[in-house]
Amino acid sequence: MEQLIWPLVAAFAASVALGPMILTLLRKLKLGQNVRDDGPASHLAKAGTPSMGGIIFILGGIVATVLFARGNLKWVIFCVLTTLGYGAVGFLDDFIKVHKHRSLGLKPYQKMIGQLGLAVVIAMFAASSPEVGTKIYVPFANFYWDLGWFYYPFTVFVVVGVVNSVNLTDGLDGLASGVSVIVCATFAIIAYSLALEAEGAGETLRAINYKNLAVFASAMAGGCLAFLRFNSFPAKVFMGDTGSLALGGVVVILAILSRMVLLLPICAGMFMASTISSIAQVISYKFFHKRILKMAPLHHHFELCGVNETKIVASYIMISVGLCALTLALVL
Repeated sequence: MEQLIWPLVAAFAASVALGPMILTLLRKLKLGQNVRDDGPASHLAKAGTPSMGGIIFILGGIVATVLFARGNLKWVIFCVLTTLGYGAVGFLDDFIKVHKHRSLGLKPYQKMIGQLGLAVVIAMFAASSPEVGTKIYVPFANFYWDLGWFYYPFTVFVVVGVVNSVNLTDGLDGLASGVSVIVCATFAIIAYSLALEAEGAGETLRAINYKNLAVFASAMAGGCLAFLRFNSFPAKVFMGDTGSLALGGVVVILAILSRMVLLLPICAGMFMASTISSIAQVISYKFFHKRILKMAPLHHHFELCGVNETKIVASYIMISVGLCALTLALVL
């Protein structure tokens, strides 16, 4: 387990060291957050808080991954490129918001084109990897299901869904980063257990790939943990879409390469809650002209019900700990 601890510690240290420098740069460039007019009134005071802070944990996580990854680096390189790819889409979105002084960055269809393009590449990479292929693990039944050609549209759907779920969850100080620490740490343990299993079966390449995947997951958990130092209430910096889309890419690539996609509704349940609540709100209003929530996603509903922001974040993290413990119980 030491192989999981050191990447986390290194990413934490790198992110803590980079944080003040990046924060100073963001302030100097006046890259402040533009708050939505239709958001909670309490968020108006957050206007001007530096955005694009996701760069902190992205760089910290990548530095630690490079330091501790060993052997065949194909998976690690792809994981890093996935993170940077979705981070780049988010950066474009953030930059437009700041440059044009508005809360809307890229148009929805523009953002979707970028997300879909990257999702297709991810599906093709995973399917072409002998260690992954078109199979996914089925929890409870405990077997691997070969989806065949359906793997491609299924994976694209999952990637886009997860990336946007993380993005929607980034609405309160420390929320997305706090939940991500737990989810990434869980996938680090899963990947490491798969590496040990492969070692026992004499599958050297598979073992190396899963060990490196565990290193990447652990490093991103460490980066997010350090980011809470700057992002917890009251936030000194927001991760922006730069960070939330990158984190979505991290979570989904970990699930896909470990073939644990069907466990996402459990371990990433609080991310899923954001998407499900938003979809339910839209459907309810469109067909019944009634809102089932005071505001979507779900965390904003709780906020408007008078629940303290820090309590909402703490609750999401504690529930995530429980869900991830259940996930590990199903897999290990």
